[in-house]
Amino acid sequence: MNVSRRFVLSALLAAGAATLLPGSATAAPPSPTDPEFGAYLLTKIDNLHRGRSSHGLMSMQVKTARWERSMSMESWSVGEDYSLIRILEPKKERGTATLKSNKDLFTYLSKTGRTIKISGASMGGSWMGSHFTNDDLVRDSRLDKDFDYVVKDGPTIAGEATWALILTPKPKAVIVWGQVDVMVRKSDLLPVGQLFYDEDLNPVRKMEFFDYQQVGGSQVPMRVRMSPLDADKKGEYTEISYQKLEFDVGIDASFFSVSNLKAL
Repeated sequence: MNVSRRFVLSALLAAGAATLLPGSATAAPPSPTDPEFGAYLLTKIDNLHRGRSSHGLMSMQVKTARWERSMSMESWSVGEDYSLIRILEPKKERGTATLKSNKDLFTYLSKTGRTIKISGASMGGSWMGSHFTNDDLVRDSRLDKDFDYVVKDGPTIAGEATWALILTPKPKAVIVWGQVDVMVRKSDLLPVGQLFYDEDLNPVRKMEFFDYQQVGGSQVPMRVRMSPLDADKKGEYTEISYQKLEFDVGIDASFFSVSNLKAL
């Protein structure tokens, strides 16, 4: 690991916890020498806020060099294939929503009453002007399925030794990143953060986890921050804070329909 990359990774300061499936009992994690160890960790991270099903209330704070904005939102999910995020505030955007149903993604614009289908090429685009992408919010891609990986010793972060999972997109995966590094503490297998690289393998953004709380029998990060690493975007970030998060909420796939976007 070169010096510059180690410096960037060491800037990921966070603490947290996860289970394989929030809200459910899980088996003991495999040993670090087990070939399934890396897949186990990635699946845990993919499922941090989802479980079998989930419902959440959260706020989003966006800070750029020129402006700041905040939103409150409500979210639902079922498994890997269904997600819905609806804006509650500000009032002028109330009802605007993003829906993932299997491989289809839609945005409903409450101002105009229009529903727009988002193409796969737009998954890497900014969600509502934030530093999160459409893919980040609805989780169309998955670390444990769309990437090949190797597990290495990572840097020491906040006094903790870490594992570094170095991910590269599989040949047929629709991924905008050239590489993703996932950092997990060795002491308790808690995720620390993620570092994203462009196709030239330059680090372009980092994601950090904060404020882990017990939710449904699992430790879950209640704050997630995404920060660009471009020199001209120094100090910018988008942070999502959960005010409420619950798992196994009793909804099914029929909830995630285009017609329900307008009815919510």
